Amino acid sequence: MKIQDTELSLIQGDITQQETEAIVNAANSSLMGGGGVDGAIHRAGGPAILEECKRIRAQRGPLPPGQAVVTTGGNLKARYVIHTVGPIWQGGHKNEAVVLAGAYQESLKLARVKDIKTISFPSISTGAYGYPLEEAAQVAVETVVNFLNENPGALKEVCFVLFDHKTYVAYEQVLKKI
Repeated sequence: MKIQDTELSLIQGDITQQETEAIVNAANSSLMGGGGVDGAIHRAGGPAILEECKRIRAQRGPLPPGQAVVTTGGNLKARYVIHTVGPIWQGGHKNEAVVLAGAYQESLKLARVKDIKTISFPSISTGAYGYPLEEAAQVAVETVVNFLNENPGALKEVCFVLFDHKTYVAYEQVLKKI
């Protein structure tokens, strides 16, 4: 799908294999790696990512939910990894949607600042953080589409790289409504 001048796509696959300039890591606040997407990116990218994360952590402390930072891609095909922290689901009454939207917005803003033209996102907060998949997909797609409409030409390609069929279908259903 085209949004302004940007190609927006969905694929089912492994984000660590993407050849976009940047991939987004659904990180935890420590930036030290973890499970799920975070662990996979750190394992595939090698020690250079962790070393930069340690430097960032020493300078600014833990990364708050909804914020983003960028590191090298290390051994990944992507040149950069944008690390962002999504919210832990607490029933939907603790501004989770606002924080989740912020994670996507801040990642996109950082890409624009770094002149990154192609970026791949996972489904942020829907694994260990327990965000309901359909609601997270709605927030993710709306936030990205709104950003692209408000910033024409900022990016050439945005891809949601979704690990399993169930996640892909949830995002596809949201995208079809737009």
